[in-house]
Amino acid sequence: MDSELRQRTAELIEAGRWLSERGLVPATSGNLSARLSDGRIAITVSGRHKGQLREEDILCADAAGASLDQRRPSAETLLHVQIYQRFPDARVVLHPHSLNATVLSRLHAGPVYLEGYELAKAFPGIDTHEMGLTVPVFDNDQDIQRLARKVDRHMQSDPSVRGYLIRGHGFYTWGDSAAAALRHVEALDFMFACELKLYEVRKP
Repeated sequence: MDSELRQRTAELIEAGRWLSERGLVPATSGNLSARLSDGRIAITVSGRHKGQLREEDILCADAAGASLDQRRPSAETLLHVQIYQRFPDARVVLHPHSLNATVLSRLHAGPVYLEGYELAKAFPGIDTHEMGLTVPVFDNDQDIQRLARKVDRHMQSDPSVRGYLIRGHGFYTWGDSAAAALRHVEALDFMFACELKLYEVRKP
C-alpha cells in the first residue's frame, strides 16, 4: 500500500468511527470513500461495520469504481464515482444512514428546503442564512447505475447541490477533505433534525 493510499485509508477509518459514535451508520450501513491524486478511489468494502473498520476493510478502485484487488467494494460505489466525476473538488464522499435523514426523506415527496438556518454556512459559498440549501430526494433503487444516472441528471441541472437524500435510506454529501465532508454531515443532520422537530410542533 503506497503512502497516499495509507493516509486516505486512515482518514476513512477515523471518519467511520466518528460517524458510528454519533449513531449515523448503524449495523453495516453506509459507505465512505476518498479520491487519490491519481484518480484512484479508496472505498469501504461491502458489509463492514463503519465503526470497526480496519486497514483491510478499505480497498482501492480505479476511477470508474472497479476494484483493483479483486475484493468487492460497496454496492453503491457508482454513486461515489458519479460525485467525483461531477465535482472535481470533491475529495471525500460520505454516505451515512442517520435516523433524521431516513425519516425526513419519507415525509417529503419532493426536495427538502433548508431555509433560515445559520448552520448552512458550514458549506463553502454560503455566507448567510438567507441563502439556504435545497436537498433533492431520490427514490431508493436497487439498480445503482440507474440511480446514479438520475442523480447526475439532477446535478447537471443544479450544480449547487451540496448533498442529497435517498428515500428511506440515508444521505450523501462530500467535501474537499475528510474534515470538510464530516462537517457537512454534521450540519445537514442537525438541520434535518430541526425540520423533524418543526413537523412535531406544527402538528394541529
